[in-house]
Amino acid sequence: MMTPELMCLGEPLMEFNQQPDGSYRPGHGGDTSNCAIAAARQGARVGYLTRLGADVFGDGFMDLWSVEGVDTTTVRRDKKARTGIYFVTHGAEGHVFSYYRAGSASSLMTPDDLPVDALRATKILHVSGISQAISQSAADTVFAAIDVVREAGGRVSYDPNLRLALWPLDRARAVIHGAMARCDIALPGIDDAMQLTGLNDPDRIVDFYLSLGTGIVALTLGSDGALVATPDTRHRIPGRKVDAVDATGAGDTFDGAFLARLLAGNDPFEAAHYANVAAALSTQGFGAVAPMPRAADVEGVMCPR
Repeated sequence: MMTPELMCLGEPLMEFNQQPDGSYRPGHGGDTSNCAIAAARQGARVGYLTRLGADVFGDGFMDLWSVEGVDTTTVRRDKKARTGIYFVTHGAEGHVFSYYRAGSASSLMTPDDLPVDALRATKILHVSGISQAISQSAADTVFAAIDVVREAGGRVSYDPNLRLALWPLDRARAVIHGAMARCDIALPGIDDAMQLTGLNDPDRIVDFYLSLGTGIVALTLGSDGALVATPDTRHRIPGRKVDAVDATGAGDTFDGAFLARLLAGNDPFEAAHYANVAAALSTQGFGAVAPMPRAADVEGVMCPR
């Protein structure tokens, strides 16, 4: 496989998603893994960086990434720690996540685990708040990876993906904003951004992230689309109406599709139009990975014959 142009770092999680009959369908999740697969389905060359349990769930991820064309050269298997899992239940208030990840192999990542040469060779590193929230050593690992990529001339993408079950808000703000100040591409969701910034207006939120030094901000607004900005220009990307059944991986699909299109040469606004369609299509099936569209699916909606 050719050298990955996008490297995603974080925690993959085995998924069990509740079905209409009450049963749970097994699948695969974890925000940065979802992003990696979404980007690969759009044609990007993608690699994944993590520690993964030497267990049946870990084997499943290795098989999945192989099928999806995600390079696993930088995946380390751990015989003493397990792969994390989570359950998704659905109700009147939407979907609810229940995690069983304490002590996961990914949470044991340290800066010494980093494949420095691979990071220096990548064009974009994608990380998230979850990548840093799972442990102190994982947070340090992300900071170290950011430094390696930036020093080599690459770019860094960050999705806050706030999970208050993993850390208190004050610490999340300090770590996430500290990391995003070193990043080039900010991919916050509106709900997370409101909690992290204390702001409610999308334009003011975008201004906040630009003030940290980020060159591109793509603030996702759920069914209302996205607000995309650079220091000089901003555009509102309208939402795409679909018959949604499960939004589990929509934000991650947006991230992966957006980064794939940036790597393909699109400007941020073109990339966001594309990613918005990809994210909408991903809500039409259950689970994080299975409904993610491929490039032909997205292009067919954007440019119907």
